Amino acid sequence: MSKPCENIATQTETPVGDSELVQKSREGDLAAFDELITRYRDRIYRITYQMTSNHDDANDLAQEAFIRAFRSIGKFRGQSSFYTWIYRIAVNLTLNFLKKSGKRRNFSLDDTDSSIHRDPVLIDLFHEDTPERGAGISELRQKIHQALQELTPNHRAVVVMHDIENMTHGEIANILGINEGTVRSRLFYARRQLQALLSEYQ
Repeated sequence: MSKPCENIATQTETPVGDSELVQKSREGDLAAFDELITRYRDRIYRITYQMTSNHDDANDLAQEAFIRAFRSIGKFRGQSSFYTWIYRIAVNLTLNFLKKSGKRRNFSLDDTDSSIHRDPVLIDLFHEDTPERGAGISELRQKIHQALQELTPNHRAVVVMHDIENMTHGEIANILGINEGTVRSRLFYARRQLQALLSEYQ
């Protein structure tokens, strides 16, 4: 008699897939959508914060992304994952916000510093074995911080997604609704801008 109970317990503990939660959300199940929010709110907040570097703006944008997703859940066809879909909504909202506000938002210096170790342009600009590295790292980080503010929202988006979020060109293209060639072009142009602005470190 114990086996059926064990099977029921195992089934109960099996996580519900996103597709099932989406379907339940379409049917008006608020708890199902709450579960989707719980699964992805941290990652959605992270991208909005990395693009705005403002906690209040990031929270507002992340919340608005989920509100819009809930209102449009009936139109979600499942051609991509729910995460890709909500991520796309959040990025587009943030891009529109930055363009409308006309403000130069600041990157987190911690995120910027972590990207140094992945970005070949930034690695070339400041080698780890350079004697001046210890004394100049703070100044370099500030210069990078200022340089990133000079990028347009579209160029900033690809830098954030590629160099900080470590996403592929294909993933970025899918989220932004552009082709991979455009992604590469924007990333190349953005890096050239950064390289020119940080030329004193070459």
